[in-house]
Amino acid sequence: MQELTGLLIHNFWLLLNSIAPYILIGVLVAGVFKQLIPTSFIKKHLGKKGFITNIKAALLGIPLPLCSCSVIPFVSALRKAGASKSAVQTFLIATPITGVDSILATYGVFGWLFTLYRVLSSLVIALLAGFLSLLWVKEDDTDTKLEDIPQSCCHSQHQAASCQTEKVSKSHMIRQIFHHAFDQIYKDIAKPLMLGIVLGALIMTMMPDNLAQYLSSNPWLNYIIILAVSMPLYVCATASIPLGLSLLSAGFSPGAAFIFLTAGPATNAITMSVVFKVLGKASLLIYLFSVLAGSVIFAYTFDYFFAESRFITQILNHHEESPSVIAQISAVILLGLSVWYIIIRRK
Repeated sequence: MQELTGLLIHNFWLLLNSIAPYILIGVLVAGVFKQLIPTSFIKKHLGKKGFITNIKAALLGIPLPLCSCSVIPFVSALRKAGASKSAVQTFLIATPITGVDSILATYGVFGWLFTLYRVLSSLVIALLAGFLSLLWVKEDDTDTKLEDIPQSCCHSQHQAASCQTEKVSKSHMIRQIFHHAFDQIYKDIAKPLMLGIVLGALIMTMMPDNLAQYLSSNPWLNYIIILAVSMPLYVCATASIPLGLSLLSAGFSPGAAFIFLTAGPATNAITMSVVFKVLGKASLLIYLFSVLAGSVIFAYTFDYFFAESRFITQILNHHEESPSVIAQISAVILLGLSVWYIIIRRK
């Protein structure tokens, strides 16, 4: 029992070290994104109908660090602001699957190939949903038009000057970046991230040794198991990464880990109920079809071309190595932040 506990702690520490530096960098970059891309800018570019707007929705949604729950009020605001159903559908899929923080964390854990594949596949899946929505979903009028939403606080030259003056303060901007990075973004993901690392460590510790051989001979069983687990489970894009790594270490195929990283953040009971309420039954069916079919097709493609490649071997070997000093310092900082937001500040 003592040996098993020690192995569990060891695996938890390895997972935490593998992801910590990239999480810290990612949330800070996300804080910068918040300053550079205001909500009004996103609303402005999603107001029209058509495939070009869907492309904008996907490209804007991919880097935004919004999980599948925090994106819900954002999507509701977009819809009320006049965004088309197809654009909202595209945005709603692209945003939870990726984010600048999870992209950096994916790179740190899985390497550049898997990261690029994850970003490109999420773009295609989101655009597929938007295209099907354009074909099959009837648009209706919203109560609030985009033109009724003020695009800026600056309505005259004098006000514009005062607005610019307020934004000049670099110290204020830096404080805002750190506030958004940690008091908003990391505060929201701290609990699911730590839970994901704990569950990942449990999977790595408790999975039987002969599971890898059995799973490798049944690739479609990999996909069915992961879909059954990931669909109802709420897990944000960043928190899914340590779990994805643990599944890979336990013997699941890279494609199965990819499905978990895609379907997990995109599908859960809360998100699906909101899609049904805001966009309708047809949009919900398109949403589910696009995410599930897209994730399985991309998973199979990845396994077909890359499952036996050196990239996968490098991923597993890299995480068996002793963590660097920077990784360990980052892990201590991340653990301290998690304790602060989950336990101390909550009280």
